[in-house]
Amino acid sequence: MAAGGYIPSYLEKDEPCVVCGDKATGYHYRCITCEGCKGFFRRTIQKKLHPSYACKFGGRCAVDRVTRNQCQECRFRKCLAAGMAADLVLDESKRQAKRRLIADNRERRRQEELQRSLKERPEPSDEEWDLIRVVTDAHRATNAQGSTWKQHRKFMSEDIGHGSVISSRDGDKVDLQAFGHFTRIITPAITRVVDFAKKLPMFTELPCEDQIVLLKGCCMEIMSLRAAVRYEFESDTLTLNGEVAVKREQLKNGGLGVVSDAIFELGRSLAAFELDDSEVALLQAILLMSSDRPGLVSVDKVEKMQETYLLAFEHYVNHRKHAMRFFWPKLLMKVTDLRLIGACHSSRILHMKVTCPSELFPPLFLEVFED
Repeated sequence: MAAGGYIPSYLEKDEPCVVCGDKATGYHYRCITCEGCKGFFRRTIQKKLHPSYACKFGGRCAVDRVTRNQCQECRFRKCLAAGMAADLVLDESKRQAKRRLIADNRERRRQEELQRSLKERPEPSDEEWDLIRVVTDAHRATNAQGSTWKQHRKFMSEDIGHGSVISSRDGDKVDLQAFGHFTRIITPAITRVVDFAKKLPMFTELPCEDQIVLLKGCCMEIMSLRAAVRYEFESDTLTLNGEVAVKREQLKNGGLGVVSDAIFELGRSLAAFELDDSEVALLQAILLMSSDRPGLVSVDKVEKMQETYLLAFEHYVNHRKHAMRFFWPKLLMKVTDLRLIGACHSSRILHMKVTCPSELFPPLFLEVFED
């Protein structure tokens, strides 16, 4: 055993191995032995090696730290004479069963500890439940097709997104037919995000100018979240605005470029979270109430609003008792991912305005995404 390794408290300082006299490391197979003699005895029994041992000197060899490896028969005999018990050595199947039992017990203790910690975490107060209900209702009222989106969706024609293309300034190809199709879909999606925000009491308390700043900042992020939670593994599609299922290449060629990859990857990762409507709604509220948006005047007020939503959200997550480890911090990291998607989309719009005909941009699209 390495110097400085763990030594049980029941051993005397520098207590010797009863077989070879080396420094003992513990109580092994009913005797206090070193690691070397423990391993030798275990291998001998497990592999049934003792019949092959033979002493050249009639069983009279001295067994100590220096000579212990010179005669296996004498070393084994001394192990038995010292009292080491062969019946305590587990065969391979029993060793595997013991390992499984230890692993199962460790997992059981971990789950018990997790359940204890979950019970200790605060759940929503009455006021927070009221807020959660308002936000959830706002989301459900403005989320196209609600829980029936799979029944209502239509898959975008394979032809769209693979037609004639033009090159954008950042080097990506843009299918103008697909781009026009997506900009038509996006107008009602933007309207729904605005309607969602207006249903939140805290939001309507803000000055009109700040409402506009917050909406312009979060619109793409919320639309991306709403699309991402409607990702389907089987078809590898996102459903936009609750009605059109699109593939990655279609969305990419339709003007989003690398932003498409980010939204699809977000959809794949969010599936593991199994978010309910309230969690999606609260995520949207947190994105909306971001106090670092450029041009915002009521910074302190918006920051306090976001803190209120964050606390209610955390308490709601405690209430849900998700099985995923570190669910809350992992979920908050998705806010960062969505913010990055929004920033990349803003950069993408600058290129698209130079590349695509102006008549393909609906007025509301330009109003929201133009600086």
